[in-house]
Amino acid sequence: MSRHLKRLAVPRAVPIARKVSKFAIKPSPGPHPKDRSIPLGTIVRDILKLCDTGKEAKKIIGSGEILVDSRVRKDMKFPCGLMDVISIPKLKRSYRVLFDRRGRLTLVPINEENATWKLCRIENKTTVRGGKTQLNLHDGRNILLDKDGFKTGDVIKLSLKDNKIMEHYPLEKGSLALIIGGKHIGEIATIEELIVTRSPKPNLVSLKGKEKSFSTIKDYVFPIGKDKPAITLPEVKIDGA
Repeated sequence: MSRHLKRLAVPRAVPIARKVSKFAIKPSPGPHPKDRSIPLGTIVRDILKLCDTGKEAKKIIGSGEILVDSRVRKDMKFPCGLMDVISIPKLKRSYRVLFDRRGRLTLVPINEENATWKLCRIENKTTVRGGKTQLNLHDGRNILLDKDGFKTGDVIKLSLKDNKIMEHYPLEKGSLALIIGGKHIGEIATIEELIVTRSPKPNLVSLKGKEKSFSTIKDYVFPIGKDKPAITLPEVKIDGA
């Protein structure tokens, strides 16, 4: 497997110029797939523009100046993806990684309080020894629970300090959801109906958007609140807001 990545081959989700130079930073294997993540070095150098060269970015990251989900990351190839919180304590700046309406990952500035938590979607559940339930989350985390009141597709608001669940946003009728894939990516819509397809095809979700109703597959629906979004979103407005 190649250790290098040419800029022309960089995934569409990474918002960098393609013809500035020949090579780009290739993300390491991690909690997010490479086509839906941005290497930490690219965030520091190309997006936040905290330095001019990869060597300088490596020095900044290697000195422990950048936090991802409240943890120091010293690998400039570490992949940052959906809902990750990027913090720079010395500059007192924090950002949340989200998709914009063009399907690109973008950094949304957030305050100090919002930087202490993130939203995680439940991708799978397993029962482990002792009768406990393990929640497998979209960012690679696993959480053990004594009592299970969650379903696959639900989203939890997770404290980054102690991994405690603060709130729960179910995948159900009436919930607000962020679309994270397909032609409606980056939109906010209200869930109207969950459609179970009795075939190998994925289940569908019917939603009511700002302009019209539409449907998409379940994997593209990320609940973010009930009456209003729990997070600040890029380039998105709610009717009446």
